[in-house]
Amino acid sequence: MKHKAMSLKEKVEEILEKDVRPALLRDGGNIALVDVEEDKGIVKVQLLGACGGCPMSQITLTMVVEQHLRKKIPEVKKVIPV
Repeated sequence: MKHKAMSLKEKVEEILEKDVRPALLRDGGNIALVDVEEDKGIVKVQLLGACGGCPMSQITLTMVVEQHLRKKIPEVKKVIPV
């Protein structure tokens, strides 16, 4: 039985679940995947919990979440908050 290739959204969900969410949970935050524009490589996320109102959330988003996703999944071009 052949497995179909994972979609970009599935890859992003896996990395968020395995790598990103545990780090945010340690600080009282969380992240939700809102949408993935597969054709453009844009990932839309919502920072939750302590991350939602944190003044450092934009830095967390670009320096941690976006860099990690882009390193693991080259198709990801940008992560934006919604």
